[in-house]
Amino acid sequence: MDRRPRTLITGGAGFLGSHLCDRFIAEGHQVICMDNLITGDTQNVEHLFEHGQERFRFVKYDVTDYIHVNGDLDYVLHFASPASPDDYLRLPIQTLKVGALGTHKALGLAKAKGARFLLASTSEVYGDPQIHPQPEDYWGNVNPVGQRGVYDEAKRFAEAITMAYHRYHGVETRIVRIFNTYGPRMRIGDGRALPTFMEQALRGEPLTVYGDGSQTRSFCYVDDLIDGIYRLLMSDEPMPVNIGNPDEITIKEFAEEIIALTGSPSDITYEPLPKDDPQVRQPDNTRAREILGWTPKVDRSEGLQRTLDYFRDKLDLTPTDAAAELS
Repeated sequence: MDRRPRTLITGGAGFLGSHLCDRFIAEGHQVICMDNLITGDTQNVEHLFEHGQERFRFVKYDVTDYIHVNGDLDYVLHFASPASPDDYLRLPIQTLKVGALGTHKALGLAKAKGARFLLASTSEVYGDPQIHPQPEDYWGNVNPVGQRGVYDEAKRFAEAITMAYHRYHGVETRIVRIFNTYGPRMRIGDGRALPTFMEQALRGEPLTVYGDGSQTRSFCYVDDLIDGIYRLLMSDEPMPVNIGNPDEITIKEFAEEIIALTGSPSDITYEPLPKDDPQVRQPDNTRAREILGWTPKVDRSEGLQRTLDYFRDKLDLTPTDAAAELS
């Protein structure tokens, strides 16, 4: 008797994890969403409970402990981890544990179930890069004892153990290196540039730019990222693949875009640049394009408008209210 594919998503109540839950439900999967809610929020997935336990199940659990799931599993996607600098500087030990112990436990589950495993890695494995844009065969420039090292090295270890399980145990594994991503369900106050700029602009407060704002980032809309991840999971590619939008912009220019989009009277203020903050970040998407047939579709102006609508709702500001607050 045919059955629906069954998929576990760790960190499934987070920003990216919740969008993955949506995609896999839409693809006809049974989805188990596992999250300890340190940075995730059940509000991100509450709309999925209407599908019933047969299609969607939420499990509050810390994946650094032994993971047991009854029944068959076809796919395990490991997205559990603090993901913003504020979070991993506040939770350094937990970040290291979920990158090391959590990845080990999730891989062990995939091995036991004969499931395909996908690791959410990051462009942060490239550190403050000396090659630009960054291709997957670049080994990176990471400070292992710096404050950011708790995240960077956790992900680098996660990639290493994932490849070890692939080579030694024969587990089907995939590794996605995620570049800066934005969209609805980003957490207000998580410390990343976009939610910080959006909230500050909507409240008419100065936008905080670190350094002189000349450092660059490349922002990918979440729907594009999720499509790339899904294509990678369903491909035969075991080596890391960058998924990101190569449309590079300076942080100062990005702040100015947010001010213009919101119609805010906000100014820009400048604070000292945090140690080891990357000066450039841009994906080389050659492998994603050639192997997955993937390129981003949503341009930044469209993606930012969708995200602005979400933040207005989240801050309980209608366009009229926002205008009043900014006046």
